[in-house]
Amino acid sequence: MKFARILLAAAALAVGAGAAHAEIKTVRIGTEGAYPPFNSVDSTGKLVGFDIDIATALCAKMKVECTFVAQDWDGIIPALLSKKYDAIVASMSITDERKEKVAFTDPYYLTPGNFMAPKDTKITEISPAALKGKVIGAQSSTTGATYLEDKYTGSDIKLYPTQDEANADLASGRLDAVLADKFVLYEWLEKTDAGKCCKFVGPDLKDVNPQGTGIAVRKEDNELREMLNKAIKEIVADGTYQKINAKYFPFPIN
Repeated sequence: MKFARILLAAAALAVGAGAAHAEIKTVRIGTEGAYPPFNSVDSTGKLVGFDIDIATALCAKMKVECTFVAQDWDGIIPALLSKKYDAIVASMSITDERKEKVAFTDPYYLTPGNFMAPKDTKITEISPAALKGKVIGAQSSTTGATYLEDKYTGSDIKLYPTQDEANADLASGRLDAVLADKFVLYEWLEKTDAGKCCKFVGPDLKDVNPQGTGIAVRKEDNELREMLNKAIKEIVADGTYQKINAKYFPFPIN
């Protein structure tokens, strides 16, 4: 009888696990909406960009309905933890510090950091010694900001709520250089009138985002994380990822 009760309990757990999986019918996605071409708001107020297209494709693979929530970057992890949404798809670099608070999927793209400066800059080297005394901008609470604060202690570091604000100060002459993800800077340099002022300086900095970019979920939501990982593999395998990549960049980013 005891063995029978154990079997019944195991069966109940299995049914419960199946029910839990079936309960994931909708997923709320948090994103910044101020980081083109990855996520931004168009003229109609709609969230658009690489992150949005990727999230939409993942939701289709998972057969769940997705809704999107715009959230300022500085509060994006606290809002996830307070259950304002279920996952962050916002070009968030995977870092050990962030992994103390949230769980990440496998990376869905890889990007180096790069410095950008005015076209008439006298900067030819980007070492901390070469940029000593220079005024350098970055978006706050990013791996670029952390990288500058850790390594460029002799520079004057200015942090901004959004990348666009940092870029605007560079264009207006209030900064000597900006550090950010290469693909975000590429979009601004190549596709905006304001970006005509400036250029990349120095080589790619692969140690700015060494773990890549992932989707963040609450640590207890491992089932959702596994579903997302499976869907990431599927959109790469069937070519969906490559089509989205080509829509935004003339080169692969994964």
